[in-house]
Amino acid sequence: MPARTQPTARQVRLGVELRKLREAAGLTSREAARQLGTNPAQMSQIEAGNAGVSGDRVRRLAVQYACADQELVDALVEMATDRTRGWWDEYRDVLPPVFQDLAELEHHARFMQVVGTAHVPGLLQTEDYARAVFDYVIPELPENERALRVEHRMRRRQVLAREGAASYEALVHESVLRTRVADRLVARAQLDELLSQSERPNITVRVIPFDVDGFAGAGAMMFYAGGPVPELDTVQRDAPYGSAFLDAPAQLLAMRTLFRRVEAAALAPAKSQDYIHRMTKEL
Repeated sequence: MPARTQPTARQVRLGVELRKLREAAGLTSREAARQLGTNPAQMSQIEAGNAGVSGDRVRRLAVQYACADQELVDALVEMATDRTRGWWDEYRDVLPPVFQDLAELEHHARFMQVVGTAHVPGLLQTEDYARAVFDYVIPELPENERALRVEHRMRRRQVLAREGAASYEALVHESVLRTRVADRLVARAQLDELLSQSERPNITVRVIPFDVDGFAGAGAMMFYAGGPVPELDTVQRDAPYGSAFLDAPAQLLAMRTLFRRVEAAALAPAKSQDYIHRMTKEL
């Protein structure tokens, strides 16, 4: 099987987790390859996400690595055998890989938690709001790519409306809600959209007001996606030159702690709806 030229973040994550199990067992890649009946180069390709691995081989590796966590093993087998070709594959050659990786992450998430301190979270944005955000990108995007990015973001929203949709909790700072990325009409439509989305049973929107004490989390932006087991959770954060996906245990623990701190500063869901409703009246 030829090596993948552009593995997805999910494929890379599977390889990373297999490497972690091998290292925890104290085996070299050469030793693991020999027990699996393959060569070290192929083992390296698997652990880099550049080559696929069957579910049977994942289970064989788990036995060799003395991994007793059956839930984790089952989740890794599911990742290895997943052949989902989602709508995001249509954008593989026309948008940066992070767009597909993020959509795929959302598709598989068991729950989603997001902190918005710069913009309204992407899954809750209106089309006009998203267009205004992409209009601000420097250097300026060509019109065709800007349109594709807006289209992609609007299609991502379907993950919240599908049958059996995962729970989604958004903590949004008041500064985000009062910032007009475009004009008054776009701002009001965006607030109305937040109110509408917050009525869905799986969506919770909570506001962090200006006048709350003890909030120093202006840089707490994050998207936390729950995996089938906590070890497979993933955090996506925006960085100055792109997005970063975090999955190391210490990083995940830090992000869980950070989310709880921000959550403690947010209004309850019903009070947040009232707060947003009052803001719409001011526009």
